[in-house]
Amino acid sequence: MQLTRLASLALAATLGACATSNPVPRAAPSPGRWDMLQQGERPTRRHENGYVRVGDRFYLVGGRGTNPIKPVEIFDPATGAWNVGAAPPVEMHHFQAVEHGGKIYVVGAMTGGYPREPAIPVVHIYDPATDRWSTGPEIPADRRRGGAGAVVHDGQIYVVAGIQIGHWSGHVTWFDAFDPGTGRWRRLPDAPRARDHFQAVVIDGKLYAAGGRRSSASTNQTFELTVPEVDVFDFSTGRWSTLPSSANLPTPRAGTTSAVVDGRLLVLGGESAAQQAAHAEVEAYDPLAIRWTTLAPMSVGRHATQAVLHQGKLYIAAGSRTRGATEINSQEVYTPGR
Repeated sequence: MQLTRLASLALAATLGACATSNPVPRAAPSPGRWDMLQQGERPTRRHENGYVRVGDRFYLVGGRGTNPIKPVEIFDPATGAWNVGAAPPVEMHHFQAVEHGGKIYVVGAMTGGYPREPAIPVVHIYDPATDRWSTGPEIPADRRRGGAGAVVHDGQIYVVAGIQIGHWSGHVTWFDAFDPGTGRWRRLPDAPRARDHFQAVVIDGKLYAAGGRRSSASTNQTFELTVPEVDVFDFSTGRWSTLPSSANLPTPRAGTTSAVVDGRLLVLGGESAAQQAAHAEVEAYDPLAIRWTTLAPMSVGRHATQAVLHQGKLYIAAGSRTRGATEINSQEVYTPGR
């Protein structure tokens, strides 16, 4: 007897739920290793910056440091050389840079000085082909924030959570989609909880928000209110869920870097009230096995930067080596274990 369409959909939903809740046997990754790159020409010291790959070059964008407005710095992994690009039109920091259509987009960023940094009101776009910055569409006034997670999925840029007033107050659960082609914004279902100073990733059609905190300099809790829960948005269903408490981030921290390596979510570095030095921990979450694994720690603890995946290896540069701001300009590369 054939199943009715309704019954088929119900069966599919049940099977999907089972696939999500039942771990798939898969060996845990081996720790891998980190190697510090010995570069004669290092980039400018900076943190709270973006680092993103376009083609076969990596681009350091924005950030804090000695000079408030920093030029783009471009790394060629084939030669180990750095080159200097155009400076952005404004100071920009606390963002997760994304690449779309060969251009770099800065959305959900802050500007100005600690602790009441305002959110940048427009999208800023850098074109590596012309070495020029352009100003994109305005961000809706009631959806502006910094310290947000940003990802690209199916041609859209998605921005999640963040904080409205620098490190001061206004943590939000907002989730928005920005269409670079039309300049239009769409409001989507709120995330389960507020967080800032974190990064998001997409794995197999699902967005993962891990790490971060609810920064609150107004209550002297700038580093304390870390978020251990991992929230997941399924683009196919349009719904949020939260991983079971057993799958919380093992080392809660903010200012983290997130990346996807071999289908796993890696959370690297960060800062917390637990220690003065920046975290060097690297922890990997396997969505199939529903399990975290501790990988080799970075050579230098760092927070407030991004990582670039290139030819199976993960590169991380700049950031701060202590809680708060002690900017560095080193770069190291992670080779996954086999």
